[in-house]
Amino acid sequence: MSRSRKSIRQCGRDGGSGIGGIAASDEGLPEIGVVTKLKSKPHQFYSRILPRKSEGMPISPVKMLAGREGNYSGRSRFTSADRCHLSSRYLPVNGPSVIDRMTSCAYVSQFSADGTLFVAGFQDSDIKIYNVDNGWKVKKNIRARSLRWTITDTSLSPDQRFLVYSSMSPIVHIVNIGSAMTESVANVTEIHEGLDFSGHDDDEEDDYSFGIFSVKFSTDGRELVAASSDDSIYVYDLAANKLNVRIPAHRSDVNAVCFADEAGHVLYSGSDDHLCKVWDRRCLGTRGIESGVLTGHLEGITFIDSHGDGHYLISNGKDQAIKLWDIRKMSSNARSNISIAPPRHIEWDYRWMEYPSHLRNRKHPNDLSVCTYRGHRVLRTLIRCYFSPSYSTGQKYIYTGSADAHIYIYDMVSGAQVARLEYHDQIVRDCSWHPFDPMIGSSSWDGVIASWELKRN
Repeated sequence: MSRSRKSIRQCGRDGGSGIGGIAASDEGLPEIGVVTKLKSKPHQFYSRILPRKSEGMPISPVKMLAGREGNYSGRSRFTSADRCHLSSRYLPVNGPSVIDRMTSCAYVSQFSADGTLFVAGFQDSDIKIYNVDNGWKVKKNIRARSLRWTITDTSLSPDQRFLVYSSMSPIVHIVNIGSAMTESVANVTEIHEGLDFSGHDDDEEDDYSFGIFSVKFSTDGRELVAASSDDSIYVYDLAANKLNVRIPAHRSDVNAVCFADEAGHVLYSGSDDHLCKVWDRRCLGTRGIESGVLTGHLEGITFIDSHGDGHYLISNGKDQAIKLWDIRKMSSNARSNISIAPPRHIEWDYRWMEYPSHLRNRKHPNDLSVCTYRGHRVLRTLIRCYFSPSYSTGQKYIYTGSADAHIYIYDMVSGAQVARLEYHDQIVRDCSWHPFDPMIGSSSWDGVIASWELKRN
């Protein structure tokens, strides 16, 4: 679906349904449920100090501290599961504190991998990088080069020396954020090198044949993967400074792409053709055929996030649902899955229309998802969703922005809505959970960057 470049300036607060998730399948969920439990279940020796504690009930922090001091685990410290059991009870829902307030819609917000930096991208071409440990002081204020429509995505390199940003253009720009310069104005105070994803030999700034919706660094920092409006996935080799591969991936805009795990061989993609696809780069050959297809969404997919284990991912859809997938259940035949799907509601356009109430209960006849989460709203823009951090929560939760101006947090296994964060006046397109601390950063079309902190669950 092509997109209008005209901004939707206002988005009123309209209250979500608040309905929790509903399991779509019993297959696959028990396994990830066990994995999540193992990652957030305290050591068995704690049962010695609470022999009558009901199974599944959380152990109080006081008892856990007493157990640690008494060396009940035999390690004189908390295990990673102990830590997750303790910290996952404290959700970052207090506040928020307003970090910044701009006159432009905020589209992107992400913590760095170590949590020391926070990146926010705005529609008027500003990209701000805040030093979280230094009172959220602005470390870098970047004025984007050759912006088209908005900043659609940003990504920090693993070593946090470089940042790439994209817009509705095939040119992705890269800037050195490690320099001493605070004000980084494109090609005035600093060079913002253009990386051409169209395959041309030069930086053709007037070539807007397609735009980039999503761009990500590989774990080793050597490659970029991008999703585009020309129905394709691109992989760019930074060392060779050239486009490495183009995959004609879908039948409509590819809104999201990410690496499945640290190895970087497998990619996940999500498109307006309502399909998630799995790509193994070692098996693409000359035809560029996907390894598998995941069906279940009834409208386009706005974002995907990998669990990081090479098996699970989540996707946010314009059918007002997040879906959890296990790629071991994927189908190998996209055509047959499309042919048996219910027809799309052609008269509905998510950019300016509410989702029709009579469509909310529709189900895909070949839904391969493991679980479905509902309550938030996906309208007007490509709203993002994520797994909560592994270090502090054991990836126990799924969280998302919403068109009703809230942030929703769901229990991944039960599907229950455990929190709804209310402050913003307009769409929350993106939000990010700190990798180690109980803190969520949010960005909204009201121009506000906010920080939410912990409260006991």
